[in-house]
This record gives sequence, structure tokens and C-alpha cells, in this order.
Amino acid sequence: MRVDFAALFQAVAACLGREGLPDGEAGTLFRKAMRALVPFDDVVIFAYRGGERPIDLYSTFGAEDHEIFVSLYQAGPFLLDPFYHAARAGRSGVFRMRELAPDRFFSSEYYRSYYSQTKLAEEIGFFVACPEGVTIVLSLMRREKSGAFTAGEFALLGDAAPFVLGFAARAWPDLPRRFDALSRGGRKRRHEPANAADRVWRKLNLTDREAAIVELVLQGYSSESIGLTLEISTGTVKVHRRNVYRKLGISSQMQLLSVYMKNLQP
Repeated sequence: MRVDFAALFQAVAACLGREGLPDGEAGTLFRKAMRALVPFDDVVIFAYRGGERPIDLYSTFGAEDHEIFVSLYQAGPFLLDPFYHAARAGRSGVFRMRELAPDRFFSSEYYRSYYSQTKLAEEIGFFVACPEGVTIVLSLMRREKSGAFTAGEFALLGDAAPFVLGFAARAWPDLPRRFDALSRGGRKRRHEPANAADRVWRKLNLTDREAAIVELVLQGYSSESIGLTLEISTGTVKVHRRNVYRKLGISSQMQLLSVYMKNLQP
């Protein structure tokens, strides 16, 4: 593993003293700086705020992959993404996807139905907590053909995290205003929940407890993990889950995900 210091310093020099860069330029500078450190296949950068639709700031995908990684993701699957939930929790730093994923994520219906389409070997994200509840996540991706990042490569990215976090915060200082503008442009009916997932649960007439449980099920949490998270017994989790399935007229997690995704549409 050899660091390309010349390329790295060129990218860093281009960032010095600058604030409020165009999305494409900021994304390109990030990509060039990271490329000097480690190899990867793709970059995608999203901004998150609460339960709002994430803003696509930058990506390197072709048209077909853009549909999967960006357009389809923004349409609803982001609500089940471990990176999204880490962003909502205000995490800061650099993390592997598998560090943040629930215990049953890789066997969940969400993983089989959506995430497996990405054909990723690994995704690493830099999480940048910004003012007013905004978090920027800058992701480096490796496809299956490239394999996962090594421990040495991940350590190198960890060393670069202070630079990335400082750079992203300065490059995108206006994100709260951009989210506000999007919110005004697509203003919902009065009293309707701002979180798309909350709208689904209300539409399906689930109780707060039922909604909390099935949302964790869809994210890939086991009944045992859900019980620990919500401080209830595993048996109680299973009873609520059976009640939800009966209420919705379904019998599998695959059907649950289908109902969820269908009802995400306005």
C-alpha cells in the first residue's frame, strides 16, 4: 500500500481557505484526496436531516448504478439503511458498514431485496455532524470484485478523518437552508408526520410499540436485539410481531417489506 503524496497534497492545497464549494467540485476534491490514500470503486455523498429525504451531493455512478444507489435509495430504502440511522444519531468519525449494521442485517429482507443489488464487498463512511441536525456521510465503496478494505487501509482512512470532517463541514455550510427549501417546496398536509416511516405506520394503523418493533425488524434486528433495545422481553417482541402480521394480513418479512415500501409512496 503506497500513499500518493503528490496527489494528496494537490487535493489538500485545492481545499485550503475555501468554503461553500459547488457540490461537484467538493466531491471531486474528496475523491482525489482519498484516491491518493487507498483504492476504491465508487464514491457517494449524502446529506441527512431527521427523517427527510437525503440530499444527493455527489456520486461517481453510471446511469444504471445511479438508479440503484441514489434514485431508488432516496425513494424509501434509505429509511432502513444503517448509515442513515447512524447519521440520525449524530455519529461522527469513520465507520465500516458492518460496524453499524444490526445483528441480522445481512440476512434481512431489506438486504436481500435492496442492498444486495449494490453488489458491494464493503462500504466505509465518513460521518460529519453539522449544525441544525444535519449529517454529511461521505462513502467509499468497493465492489465484490475488489474485495473489502484491509485493516491497514481502514487505519489510514481513520488517520485522514480529521481532514475529511473539517473539509466537508466547510465545503457544505448551507445544507440546513437547502433542506428548508426542499421542505417548503414539498410541504405536506398540516399535522402530517414529517418522517416518512411515521406516515407509513399511521396509514397502517399500527400502535407506537408495534411500529417501533417492525421498523427494527425491517432494519435487520433480531427479536433478542429488539428486546434489549426497547427493554422488553423477547417473547413480547414476538407477540407484537405476530399481531402486526395478522393485522396486515401477511406471514413473512418479505411481505412486510413489500407493504412498507408500497405505503411509502404518497
